Amino acid sequence: MENDVLFMIGNAHIDPVWLWRWQEGFQEIKATFRSALDRMKEDEDFVFIASSAAFYAWVEQTDPAMFAEIREHVADGRWGLVGGWWVEPDCNVPGGESFVRQGLYGQRYFASRFGRMVRVGYCPDSFGHNAALPQILKRSGLDFYVFMRPGPHENADLPHLFWWEADDGSRVLTYRIPYAYGTSGSQLEAHIRRSGELLAADHHALMCFYGVGNHGGGPTRENIALIHALGDDANMPLLTMALPEPVFALVSEQKVRLPVVHDELQHHASGCYAAHSGVKRWNRQAEQALMAAEKWSTLAAWVNKVPYPANDFERAWKNVLFNQFHDILAGTSIETAYDDARLLYSEAQAIAARAYNAAVQSVAWQVRIDPEPETMPVVVFNPHAWTSRVLVEVALGRLDNESYVNASCVIVDDTGAVVPSQSVRPEPAVPDVSQLSFVAELPPLGYRTYRVKKSIDAGIVLKSKQQEAGGSSHYATIGQTGEFVLDNAWFRLEFDAASGGVRLFDKRVEAAVFAAPAARAVVIDDPSDTWSHGVFHFDREVGAFAVERIRLLEHGPVKSVARVTSIYGASRLTQDFTLYEALPQIDVRVTVDWHESFKLLRLTFPLNLASPTATYEIPYGYIVRPPEGEEEPGQSWVDVSGTLRGTETAYGMSLLNDGKYSFSVDGAVLGLTVLRSPIYAHHVPFTPDPEGVHTFMDQGLQHFRYALLPHTVTWKQAQPIQRAAELNQPPVVLKETYHPWGKLPQRAAFIAVEPDNIVVSVLKQAEDDDAWILRCYETHNVATPATIRLPYWDRTIQTVFWPGEIKTFLIPSDRVSLVLETDLLEREI
Repeated sequence: MENDVLFMIGNAHIDPVWLWRWQEGFQEIKATFRSALDRMKEDEDFVFIASSAAFYAWVEQTDPAMFAEIREHVADGRWGLVGGWWVEPDCNVPGGESFVRQGLYGQRYFASRFGRMVRVGYCPDSFGHNAALPQILKRSGLDFYVFMRPGPHENADLPHLFWWEADDGSRVLTYRIPYAYGTSGSQLEAHIRRSGELLAADHHALMCFYGVGNHGGGPTRENIALIHALGDDANMPLLTMALPEPVFALVSEQKVRLPVVHDELQHHASGCYAAHSGVKRWNRQAEQALMAAEKWSTLAAWVNKVPYPANDFERAWKNVLFNQFHDILAGTSIETAYDDARLLYSEAQAIAARAYNAAVQSVAWQVRIDPEPETMPVVVFNPHAWTSRVLVEVALGRLDNESYVNASCVIVDDTGAVVPSQSVRPEPAVPDVSQLSFVAELPPLGYRTYRVKKSIDAGIVLKSKQQEAGGSSHYATIGQTGEFVLDNAWFRLEFDAASGGVRLFDKRVEAAVFAAPAARAVVIDDPSDTWSHGVFHFDREVGAFAVERIRLLEHGPVKSVARVTSIYGASRLTQDFTLYEALPQIDVRVTVDWHESFKLLRLTFPLNLASPTATYEIPYGYIVRPPEGEEEPGQSWVDVSGTLRGTETAYGMSLLNDGKYSFSVDGAVLGLTVLRSPIYAHHVPFTPDPEGVHTFMDQGLQHFRYALLPHTVTWKQAQPIQRAAELNQPPVVLKETYHPWGKLPQRAAFIAVEPDNIVVSVLKQAEDDDAWILRCYETHNVATPATIRLPYWDRTIQTVFWPGEIKTFLIPSDRVSLVLETDLLEREI
């Protein structure tokens, strides 16, 4: 073994939150960093690595002298900066833009404090890694990546060293840590010897990570002495204390032919995709709120010179990024840790809400609205860069104008045309309050002005418009056996009184969408720990919710809503199904009151398809997986497509959601995992006492929404990306007054993008320059020439996207300087 080398990487994997709260994690970081610095004083060969800009920021804040020591050793090459991100996040659940911000804020911190950016991405303990990460890493200055999970026992096909490739062709040199990222003193010798056995004829160098971890600690005196002692053993490989970056650089320089992995790195701890519904929905809500607020704050700054709240947004994003630490967002921490997480998410959402409101209020105030008797103006804002047709509701009450409450009202758009509307149940349970619902058609990243008009002839006007269009195609009936039927131009939705499930008939193809009643709530036995270690399929059905009542809640010219209430044990489930006159999708609002333990709740959709293909949204991309029933991570949409059984007719359905991340597709049966109820922070091999007192997850009330988008075209043509975005970033509705001094038109679009497979995700102020950042990505995995027009900037961007590529543009404020393409750190390419 004389030519073999084990590079010994001193580290301390630190969980700032896990079986303890962040305050204890704060202290463990300081203690670990102090210990590493002391070991450097004692041994001139010792080197150490640590990740996570948030950790360094804590030390800088509370111990400037220790932080200065760290800076000295970063400069002399003995302290290695790794990770490059704000924390080591879960690598499946955060949205694509969150990964970008992990790098943006992390790398900017390292550059500002240490004079250099990090090159080695580092997430050894994260529970799987999505397939879009190589592009995000590479465009964030991270050329190398270190991970450990899944291990060889979970995915034997992954080599220890390989090129990891994304759909756009980006590659990062990636290393899977053998066995463990840390050891105690008594385990180190066995760990070194076992790692040495992996050295083979064609693989003469490996990295061996050592040091006490999880609750911090790092390499001990005993560790260091043992490494020196084993270095004198002729039967051992050469043991060299090293940092990962020069090891990766050495491999790169040698131009060794390495395997290429073009795939995600899965699966480990599949229960984490669903564990703790609360933190996952808080995360989705905060991400979406911040992105929407940034877009409209940018437009308000540009149109009305309203100050852009850059510092507020940075604070909010750092709250979100910290909560994406893998043991927080994965749902594996102690219960009290989620009290802390909720506070940070709440602050982030409050910041976003204030900024969003200030932005749209400033724009709406500049829209010219002339006085008109018996009329209330309403300005509706679209946060998306495409024309959006979405449901909008306007509350009317005594304080607006008492005459509106009992009068017949119509909605009129900016052209004077009457828009179909209906009165729906208002949110407050008080007299003299009403609410109107209508479908608004909104310009791309723009706004549109509507008016609520009191009219004696309102019913006649609306009726005449419907008659001109051939009458309403949308109705609700009750069958002879008591089941409800909702019907529109596209679908017939039947509610099964026996199961509480739904049957759906698509009139476009004259075929059933489901092979059996769908949206049934089935209960799965789940005795696994919080992570579901070693469990990849949840399929032991032990019961189902039984229907208690089906009733019609609303019916009118805009929508019909039917409620299905069902029960299981002490738990109750309510699903409100909405069928629209003008939208070809079914929206469902869900309330769960859950009181079960060691159970999993799933909604099932048995599609009437042959040869199914399952496609899942991942951060800034999508992936196709085999429909074999395994629990899989996904984001805001999942699609199953194939052909209708017994035909050659192409068909499919996308399932959209506003806060769920765990799915399964078994053949043509699509499953949405609603929740799991393990014990908080339960880790095998601990066996819970059946008579013991334990706290179980997801007890009590929770709310979420999903939508069904059946399609007779491909999923790409059905646009689940856009429809899911509309579900997660709804329009903003402002009731306005008259301001004839306004200089803005009653309808405006601030962007136009062609073609529609290019999706704009971000519009924000640049971090450094007097400029704006526009980020977009290609969604169909095909090379695409694209044109982006920004009419109020007098800018047109013409470019070509590689398949799945994320592009970022820096747009100078002066309207004259050239638009620059940048990486994700906003550095010119």
